Amino acid sequence: MAALAGLRALRRLCGVALFLSQLYVLSGRAGSLMTTKHSQPQSTFAKSLTSTSTNTPYFKAAESTEIPPYVTKCPSNGLCSRLPPDCMTCNTNYSCVYGKPATFDCKVKPHVHCVDQNNHEQENFTINMTCQFCWQLATTDYVCTNSTNCMTVSCPRQRYNATCTVRDHIHCLGNRVFPKMLYCNWTGGYKWSTALALSITLGGFGADRFYLGQWREGLGKLFSFGGLGIWTLIDVLLIGVGYVGPADGSLYI
Repeated sequence: MAALAGLRALRRLCGVALFLSQLYVLSGRAGSLMTTKHSQPQSTFAKSLTSTSTNTPYFKAAESTEIPPYVTKCPSNGLCSRLPPDCMTCNTNYSCVYGKPATFDCKVKPHVHCVDQNNHEQENFTINMTCQFCWQLATTDYVCTNSTNCMTVSCPRQRYNATCTVRDHIHCLGNRVFPKMLYCNWTGGYKWSTALALSITLGGFGADRFYLGQWREGLGKLFSFGGLGIWTLIDVLLIGVGYVGPADGSLYI
């Protein structure tokens, strides 16, 4: 009897264990289904984000509206042949004969608008100019920097390194900005006529030398009474011929 009771108890335990195992399996399947259902929209959303970020964007970046600085030099709707060189690009013809007229094919730069003789807008046109490099132009066709550190009155005459820029309405070959050696020709505002008048009238007191900024020589003439007149006469001649000039080395005006 005890053995039968043990078998029945063992059978009940096995049934309970089987029931619990089946319940565990069923609960695991339900959880996996719920996880799949919730994860599928997320993965779809992630895919949409990935595809959006990797594909070509729907909104293109706005094109740059910045106006180039050369446009300020270019008259709007003017004749193309009269545009400044900074407003156009030309095909350089280095086979032209120096000093002879030559024709060049040109095209306006972006953001530049010009017209022809019939007031029709155009981009390609021709210009006529003399075949020569920019550094070979006449001195009136370019502007150069001035130097105030060199002596204009000296023998031999001093030169300085200047940077020259071609004027806007002049066309030429090569670089429009170039270096050039020029003679010192700056002025400090001293007048030759005033210096000569002071040398004749008050030269015995050194007034001419004081006016030119040569105060040491002026003191020497003042205390020697113009070198007893001899120094005064010599200065009249030297200032008259322009040999004696301002102390800062500038030219008379």
